[in-house]
Parts: sequence; structure tokens; C-alpha cells
Amino acid sequence: MAIGDADFEVTVRGAGIFGLSIAWECLRRGAKVRVIECHLIGAGSSGGHVGALAPHVPENWNPKKQFQLESLLMAEAFWAEVMAVGGIDPGYGRLGRIQPLADAAAVARAEARAVSAAALWQGRALWRVVPVAAFGDFAPASPTGLVVHDTLTGRANPRAAGRALAAAITAMGGEICFGEAQERGRVVHATGAAGLAALSADLGRSMGAGIKGQSALFAHAAGDVPQLFAEGLHIVPHADGTVAVGSTTERDYVSAQSTDDQLEALIAAARQLCPVLSAAPVVDRWAGLRPRAKSRAPMLGEWPGRPGHFIANGGFKIGFGMAPKVASVMADLVLEGRAAIPEGFRVGDNL
Repeated sequence: MAIGDADFEVTVRGAGIFGLSIAWECLRRGAKVRVIECHLIGAGSSGGHVGALAPHVPENWNPKKQFQLESLLMAEAFWAEVMAVGGIDPGYGRLGRIQPLADAAAVARAEARAVSAAALWQGRALWRVVPVAAFGDFAPASPTGLVVHDTLTGRANPRAAGRALAAAITAMGGEICFGEAQERGRVVHATGAAGLAALSADLGRSMGAGIKGQSALFAHAAGDVPQLFAEGLHIVPHADGTVAVGSTTERDYVSAQSTDDQLEALIAAARQLCPVLSAAPVVDRWAGLRPRAKSRAPMLGEWPGRPGHFIANGGFKIGFGMAPKVASVMADLVLEGRAAIPEGFRVGDNL
């Protein structure tokens, strides 16, 4: 079946960031698309708070980092078109990120990475060492007085981004069905942690698992300032007057959807790192499972032994940043049979 056939249809199971992005890209290319979601938009890990679209460090380059770079560079045009078609702002902004540098060794590593970034990032973004004082009162304390500032990192408001994609899909004539509905044509399974469990059961081996995370949302209008990454915490100012903080990483837990003392410790750490949050109220708390494939990269490709069925899963912590490129290569595969998925991202890499 090739694009242009009157009956070419695609079903996407799952209305998280991967499922909605793939549905959107298939629609853009002329396919008829139905999204089937059991619960609600962003019901799994895509319904959290953080939305940090951040790159890996520019060194030890590999296909995963190249894929991520291309996706982050695609993000501005991707989200602008989604907003133009659907009329809902996804909260995207490429405002950069700062990271405090603890000592002279950290400064030296950061300066070496600046040289690598100049070559690897194609001159389209910067990684530089600058004084922390350049970033005002939202910046964290830095023992050296210096921070890494990169201009590749972006943000998206996860829940707004899901609504924006859903609106764009329906505006383009796509369907979003809640509950059960008939599958039509080729089927993409973008069903998060539950999907990893189903794939593992079908293949008789572990293909990954859900890892619990917790995050919080503060009421604080920080303005258009870079997000922070320090001591393992992401602190992301959003355009709607909130600041997201996350997240924990929990392999063992009692309840996947319940917040607990680990989140309260994260909130306290964020207030210490970023004193402007010390009096800001917490307006929402979130907990849920994030899908992590065995390879630790997104898992993309055909479902082994199920012709016409495809997998898009495992976007652990990096799903929003990877989504534009994931959508592109999955549409290549589903609509054209063209395999452009890099090594490390393929379903077979997890077997």
C-alpha cells in the first residue's frame, strides 16, 4: 500500500507524545488517521509537568545524539505548525538551559565540550561557559560563579502540548477515539509502560519497563528565562506562569500514581537551589510511570511477528525532545516502508 491510495489508513494506539506526534505527521503526509486512547490525552508519562527538551552532552558522538540533535532543531517549526493548525499554544520555547559548575575540573570539562559543540551542533546552537550573574535571580548558586549555558535546550508544557496536537489532528480531519474502536490499516502502538509489558509478554522476554517518576508545579511567573539543571533536578519555567520541577526515578514503588515523601524532598531541594521559589505555592503534584526500553533509547520499528503493526515506545525522560524526529522516521516506515531508524533505536536492539 502506498500513499495516494484512497483507502490508505493508519491507526495509532495511545495519545501520548509519541502517538500524537506520529498521528500528526501521518496526517500531514496525506494518510487517514485514527487515534485510539483508552483513557485521556497524556494519561501516562506525557501528562506530567516538566517538558525539558534538553540535549545530551556534545561528546562521544553517536547515532542517538545525532538523532536527538536533529529532533531538537526540528522542534521550533514542528510546534509552530501544530499551533497554527490547531489554535492551541503548546508552550514551546527554545530558551536554553543553565547548569552550575562545581569546581575547576567541571569548568575544564565544560570548556572542552564547548569546542565539541561548535563542531557537532553545526553552528546552530551554543554551549558556553559564562558567569552565573548574567542570568538574574532565577539562576542557582554556583561554587565557581560560572555556569554552562546552552542554547539548544527548549521547553514544552506537556499537557498543553498534548492538547495542541489533539486539536491539530482533529482540525486536519483525523479522529481521536476514547475507549475501544476499530483498528484500520496499519497500526502503531505508542502505549507507554503498558505497551512495554504487552510487547514483553508477546515476545517472551523483557523489552523494558515502566519507571516511576514524581514532579511538582509551582505558581511562579519567571518569564522567558533558561531552565535549570542542577543536582539531578530539572527546573523548567513555563509560559503560563508556572515552574515545573522534576523528577524522581523509582524502580521500586508501592503505588505508581501516588506522590509521597520523595516528592516533598524534591520540592525542598528545588527551593534551596532556586530561592525565588521559596515562597511560591505548589499548585499540582504528579506521579506516573515513564516507559524505559532495555536499550535506554526510544524503541521504534515493526512489531516482530505481527505484519502491519509497529512499535513507538520507550521515550524515557526524552520523549518530548525526540518527538519531531520520531514522528518523521515512523511515518517514513509506516507510510513508505522506508527504514530510517538509527542503530540503537530499533525494536531488535532490545531483543
